[in-house]
Amino acid sequence: MSGQTLGGQTLVIRGRKVVGGVAEGEAMVTRDQISGWGGIDPRTGTVVETRHSLRGQSFAGKVLVFPGAKGSSGWSAMFHVARLMNTVPAAFLFNEMTTKVALGTVVSHSPSMTDFDRDPLECIETGDWVRVDADRGIVEVTKKNNHNPEAAP
Repeated sequence: MSGQTLGGQTLVIRGRKVVGGVAEGEAMVTRDQISGWGGIDPRTGTVVETRHSLRGQSFAGKVLVFPGAKGSSGWSAMFHVARLMNTVPAAFLFNEMTTKVALGTVVSHSPSMTDFDRDPLECIETGDWVRVDADRGIVEVTKKNNHNPEAAP
């Protein structure tokens, strides 16, 4: 796991490459679909959708784990701008493949995967360290230390 130790166990999830490459970072997990147009601020990589569980949080440089995209075809435009602003997620892991999310991940140039052998929403928690090797179809997850009450949420 590239020398990253967060005090937890490591698990492996296999899936299908959407956009190739290798990236790693802290996981940001939501069970809510993400709207590109009107749901994110591409200048900061922040979710701005009013009732979204990640509202006010930035996904820039994180591994974004989510069910899929919702809304219009503006997904690709917003994530293209986010790439230009250097605020895209390090990688995307999502369950539902649609043309919105496919094109959005392609224009982001971030490694992206779907069609997993285990549901990443069930296996990955915000704060886990995740290494995505989309070329090999492998996601390595180092679980955060959930047993330390002193640890930041």
